Amino acid sequence: MNIVHSLIVGTLPFVPKSLVRIFSSRYVAGETLAEALAVVRGLNREGCMATLDVLGEDVTRLEETEETVDEYVRALDAIAREGLDSNVSVKLTAFGLKIDPERCRRQFGRVLDAAARHNTFVRIDMEDSSVTEETIRIYFETRQRTEKSGVVLQAYLRRSREDAKRVATDEGRGKGNGKGNVRVCKGIYIEPPEIAYQGREEIRDNYAALVDDLLEAGSYVGIATHDEVLVERALATIERLRLPREAYEFQMLLGVAGDLRRRLVAAGHRLRVYVPYGRSWYGYSMRRLKENPAIAGHIVRNLFSRRD
Repeated sequence: MNIVHSLIVGTLPFVPKSLVRIFSSRYVAGETLAEALAVVRGLNREGCMATLDVLGEDVTRLEETEETVDEYVRALDAIAREGLDSNVSVKLTAFGLKIDPERCRRQFGRVLDAAARHNTFVRIDMEDSSVTEETIRIYFETRQRTEKSGVVLQAYLRRSREDAKRVATDEGRGKGNGKGNVRVCKGIYIEPPEIAYQGREEIRDNYAALVDDLLEAGSYVGIATHDEVLVERALATIERLRLPREAYEFQMLLGVAGDLRRRLVAAGHRLRVYVPYGRSWYGYSMRRLKENPAIAGHIVRNLFSRRD
């Protein structure tokens, strides 16, 4: 962990909220749907796709889930109305997964219904290890309803390669090609070494192995990383397998690694940018910075360069 990054993160709780907003504005689109849509329009003009995420996971009251569902419905309607190249990403704890799993399913079902009306894809984000298995189970249930759904696997979890096999063979016997649609990321939650790799290189190696496993199995893979080493490894696999551009996409956070993003787009690769927004921006920003201090370094550099 870079000591400078850690020092920046350590001071954030004592920094006025208005200044934290400067940090967060690099990778949070704003508080409103209108602000998020403006960001998506700009990304589309650059040749990037997007995925909208309504902030507000880990709700403590079930009433909070109503507002989140309503916002996703509005977002899906707006994406369709404006003809934007965007889908949505959801965190199941925003629908009450840790409080009432069955209510969570019903609330998520309302989002799926709205997405189905517009033929829009929905990605189920992965959260901490306490909900990994239930998240995968709900993904398989979702695949019974629609092929336009995907899940996320985290490279730092030791179980992920086995989970990749389950998804690639479509254990849930869902619709579509039976190969699954998976975003692969490193993972940002703090997990014990018994279940998660801790070293940088072993996480990298597992990430590359996951991408290889899934691409070789015929899954559609969202290669979500800002790590140029992993991008190069993925490109080598794509070339070795002679994959068409429609078989994968790269994915990045808003405001991070803009130069790399532009290079990949210029080379003709599909690339999707994760666009979070909502009134819960402050809590999201603090969690994101604490869980991944390296982002602080990216943001500080970006403060002195043009907006990504």
